[in-house]
Amino acid sequence: MFTALDTIAAPVDGRQSERAAAIQRGVGRLLRAQGFAIVCELPLATGRRADVVGLGPAGDVWIVEIKSSIEDFRVDHKWPDYRLSCDRLYFATHAGVPQEIFPEACGLILADAYGAELLREAPEHRLAAATRKAMLVRFAQAAAHRLHGLVDPEAAGPGW
Repeated sequence: MFTALDTIAAPVDGRQSERAAAIQRGVGRLLRAQGFAIVCELPLATGRRADVVGLGPAGDVWIVEIKSSIEDFRVDHKWPDYRLSCDRLYFATHAGVPQEIFPEACGLILADAYGAELLREAPEHRLAAATRKAMLVRFAQAAAHRLHGLVDPEAAGPGW
């Protein structure tokens, strides 16, 4: 049976480089293989936007910050804020970026467009119950709004 969803493609996010998009795709494949649902470019309560947020089978919330170059890492000072919104914080990069630039206090993922490998597990910092609930609601609403936006792009609503 043919449905409207058979013809829908997700819009391309023009804010990131091709390299960052490839890393994001590989990270998505890794997290999905581990049973996570993912939302990319999720606005957080802090006003920041997380590159990839993963929601695990047990309700764990992971944030993966994508860094496609040394310069990308050096100019970004906002990543410590992401800890307030997740149980584990990771960096994801590609093979051309030296791994030693990333802080030991975060996990590390090496990725390309075809997949990713978890090189270093992130320390766990469990969210408070109220923060977890807020993140789960934010995640669910963003995912639902985006899906509905694909089905009905002219519908009014938040620009998640």
